Amino acid sequence: MLWTALILGLAGGFHCIGMCGPIAFIIPVNRSSKSSLIFQTFLYHFGRLLSYSLIGLLFGFIGKGLYLAGFQQRLSILMGVIMILIIITPVSVFNKYNFSKPLYKIISKVKYNLGIYLNKKTNKALFSIGFFNGFLPCGLVYIAVIGSISAGSPVEGALYMTLFGVGTIPMMTAAVLLGNFVSVSLRAKFQKIIPVFVIIIGLLFILRGLGLGIPYFSPSDAKLQPMNDPEICLNYEIIDHNETSITNFDTRRNN
Repeated sequence: MLWTALILGLAGGFHCIGMCGPIAFIIPVNRSSKSSLIFQTFLYHFGRLLSYSLIGLLFGFIGKGLYLAGFQQRLSILMGVIMILIIITPVSVFNKYNFSKPLYKIISKVKYNLGIYLNKKTNKALFSIGFFNGFLPCGLVYIAVIGSISAGSPVEGALYMTLFGVGTIPMMTAAVLLGNFVSVSLRAKFQKIIPVFVIIIGLLFILRGLGLGIPYFSPSDAKLQPMNDPEICLNYEIIDHNETSITNFDTRRNN
């Protein structure tokens, strides 16, 4: 399901321009030199991808814990349902409960650091702008985070978020190089399409969790069970071997 991260990033490119575009429009790249412009744009994206991968790594540990507990199949279904619920729930509900409130201090610090580096014109500043940009609150990032949890491991969680970030690169690069090149009306039209993609991805996660035996989309139940984890299989073999030894010992003793 890693490929869904790339699709989510590509489909959400116009959303990114609306949310992070103002930052991309004004980042202090050296436009007088083509090579410097390309390199500094790369640094900006590298910073974003690094922050996304760290987020994916963190939430991948959560997914790993659920995976080892044997919830991988149900986890995929749950994450798909949550994706769809987030999309169909009115924005007014989220505004009412303000779920980001516990993160206000972190968000304020991120914005403060962004403000500092936006006033500098060094390569370090370009990387730092991208890095802190990746930690700004964004509904689309939250959706990707849900996908990273469902990945079931820290490495795949980091890879999921990285691929999501890669998907946003084309539109964000255009924002850096061309500025506000997308009209508000066109952006609004694409914003209406994004929920459709998210719902489709949510349905794919649900389909995956059902274990219908469809290659790539819904592998069989056995392939979704944590018993496929080599570490768990090894532990299981040790336990099974010990239990067998005890049984044989008891049988010999009774005889």
